[in-house]
Amino acid sequence: MTATLDRPVKEPTFRRTSTRRRFVDNAATVLVTLAVLIAIIPLVWVLYSVVSRGFSSLLDPDWWGKSQNLMTNRTEGGGAYHAVVGTLIQGFICAVLSVPVGLFVAIYLVEYAENSRLGKVTTFMVDILTGVPSIVAALFIYALWVTTFGFPRSGFAVSLALVLLMVPVVVRSAEEMLRIVPQDLREASYALGVPKWKTIMRIVVPTALSGIVTGIMLALARVMGETAPLLVLVGYTKTINFDLFNGEMASLPGMMVDQRSGSVVGLAEDRLWGAALTLILLVAVLNIFAKLVAKYFSPKQV
Repeated sequence: MTATLDRPVKEPTFRRTSTRRRFVDNAATVLVTLAVLIAIIPLVWVLYSVVSRGFSSLLDPDWWGKSQNLMTNRTEGGGAYHAVVGTLIQGFICAVLSVPVGLFVAIYLVEYAENSRLGKVTTFMVDILTGVPSIVAALFIYALWVTTFGFPRSGFAVSLALVLLMVPVVVRSAEEMLRIVPQDLREASYALGVPKWKTIMRIVVPTALSGIVTGIMLALARVMGETAPLLVLVGYTKTINFDLFNGEMASLPGMMVDQRSGSVVGLAEDRLWGAALTLILLVAVLNIFAKLVAKYFSPKQV
């Protein structure tokens, strides 16, 4: 036994990586880097084009405080206040309706479905809704809200159409974030006698909150730029309308379409690019705000 313990231990020897493996690894690194650069180039190009052509409009103080009331595409002055207000109102109502529904559906699929028939049907319907074009959602709401129920075309109808587009994205993103929460956290909570619903609300959701908020903001950014529901369900006005249930309502995508309807020269072109840049900045501000909220409410490390 002593001789066995005193026997010198040989150090492990590692075979040198073959030339072929190193070549394949380097080639894969180059291809991945090249793919990233190819994806970044058009994004930077688009951002540069929007900023360079729309930045001058945003510097005008009237841009943030006045509407386009009684102005034509060739009339100097006015701003995008009416369009910003309309976009925020429609986006807020859409988020209020979509986020609870999407989050609860995601919680059901992750925590309660367990390969049930209802869970499979729900997953299938979410997949179908994910690929529905915006014009189809707009026509469905028009047939249901306007034709069947007899309600007028309004900003609320637009929000309902945007809900159909936003809910599946929220469900998918929240579902993925909830699934990556370690099962050990759930089991530790159950071992302490905490009910399942409280475990979900106090442990699972806060742990995945950052990713959930990111998914919600991506979904909201998508629907805020939709144009088809606006054209079908509410139309565009150059005045400010705070009534969500009556009358036409402006929005930034609608403003871009209106400025594009005529000859895109001079003032109309500046307003078009200015509206596009305003929409991008609006989405960016909402994302930053959501990140701060998620960071504040997420679990703190001890």
